[in-house]
Amino acid sequence: MSLIPRRSNVFDPFSLDVWDPFEGWPFNNNLRSLSDQIRSGFPAETSSILQTRVDWKETPNSHVFKADVPGLKKEEVKVEVEDGRILQISGQRSREMEEKTDTWHRVERSQGSFTRRFRLPEDAKVDEVKAAMENGVLTVTVPKEGPKKSDVKSIQISG
Repeated sequence: MSLIPRRSNVFDPFSLDVWDPFEGWPFNNNLRSLSDQIRSGFPAETSSILQTRVDWKETPNSHVFKADVPGLKKEEVKVEVEDGRILQISGQRSREMEEKTDTWHRVERSQGSFTRRFRLPEDAKVDEVKAAMENGVLTVTVPKEGPKKSDVKSIQISG
């Protein structure tokens, strides 16, 4: 688990991304960065869907997550809250059916599955999460609880 997200200047204490402190450093060719080692376990054709990009912004009333999921239908994407505070966005793109008469010249669109997980803060109303999908962008809105008003109890001073 990382306290510093990869490819961003924004500090995100809730990120579950793997952070490689040596990513981008010029090492010996025999050594590869941690992120390269992780990616190498997956076929090249699935790499871009596995790296689904998600933006997370906080507004005064909610936390808003936007994920790029081009080419996926809403039936192929799942949004769940597990363990009360973990938002999980997952999906899968299947390979197109090949016909014997087809000749493929290039296959660049990725297929496979992805999962992104985010630890929600304490002020999130996990029972009121809403999700919508439009033009290949999934938007998940998690409302926030209003500021808690502290109960002030007056104490009588004796003496």
